[in-house]
Amino acid sequence: MNYRKLGKTGLMVSEIGLGGEWLERHTAEECKQVIDYCGTQGINILDCWMSEPNVRSNIGNAIKGKREKWYIQGHIGSTWQNGQYVRSRELPLVKAAFEDLLTRFQTDYIDLGMIHYVDQEDDWNGILNSEYLAYVQELKANGVIRHIGLSTHNPQIAKLAVESGIVEMILFSVNPAFDMLPMIDDVEVYFGDDYSSAVNGISPERAEVYQLCEQHDVGITVMKGYAGGRLFDEKRSPFGVALTPIQCLHYCLTRPAVASVMVGFDTTAQVDAAVAYATATADEKDYATVLAGAPLHAYSGQCTYCGHCKPCPADIDIAMVNKLLDLALMQPQLPDSLRDHYRVLPANASDCIACGGCETRCPFGVKIVEKMKKAADLFR
Repeated sequence: MNYRKLGKTGLMVSEIGLGGEWLERHTAEECKQVIDYCGTQGINILDCWMSEPNVRSNIGNAIKGKREKWYIQGHIGSTWQNGQYVRSRELPLVKAAFEDLLTRFQTDYIDLGMIHYVDQEDDWNGILNSEYLAYVQELKANGVIRHIGLSTHNPQIAKLAVESGIVEMILFSVNPAFDMLPMIDDVEVYFGDDYSSAVNGISPERAEVYQLCEQHDVGITVMKGYAGGRLFDEKRSPFGVALTPIQCLHYCLTRPAVASVMVGFDTTAQVDAAVAYATATADEKDYATVLAGAPLHAYSGQCTYCGHCKPCPADIDIAMVNKLLDLALMQPQLPDSLRDHYRVLPANASDCIACGGCETRCPFGVKIVEKMKKAADLFR
């Protein structure tokens, strides 16, 4: 495993990190198996944005006795209300949720205290000079969090946060599908040694984020490095070609200021596939050749199962329904296994009341109400 300095935090973090999101669907024993294995492979940073109590407890029990070996990226403002995740800036709810994180992780400090999920300028402006931000800064002053970070999918918010001087690092969504405009003719120029001269192939706003982070020594940890797994399948990839985990990781780790890619793991085999990056050859890392001949597709409106659409008034697990729908649409005929997985959901797409609240929270502009109708019709 290789390690990189996470910007001005000074923390030396593993290039591959553990994104804890997928651990929500696993037992305590399965969580411990994955987390222990990550530790043996040199992974030393984990992200927990989830507020669900069981997964927090499972992670806390898995790292018990090994707390000092982990840098924890914990989110402030991810709350659990009436059995569902809710992002909140209301101080009593925020405090209770953060104290719950400390308790369940069996620790008295969090290394990276994250201003949780800011994707709109109104939200950012509301945070400035707020009780919420004062609380975050108080936590740092008291050593309860060691560094202040922020999570966002929006390059404009990332730029504002970096320029504010408030944050020392950001958790930002990075992958070639999010970054790239239509490919230039000479891809070798774009992926040449002099990155700064080749930013024309990347959205100017996103290129500016990376450059600002580098300039201000604000480290980046990456989310969505695999685009929810879509980049592994040419039928689902917005480029029309498949990339490997190593190619996706290399793309992320070659962006300026990126220190670690937080990968969601279900199994130890998936850990192996990611940590193989440390010993991969140049040919194995080469994504440029793959993308050079890819059909051009825009990336928007596709669910990456991030869960920010929650809470749903009908208690639908929207991300899971979308995942089952995407899997089903890849098949010439609907498999019984997918139908069964859908059928046992406590609530499903037919329960959607089309309120549209989920769409206002989706970072990627997914037309969720339409997808729920499509899923209801398909699985009927």
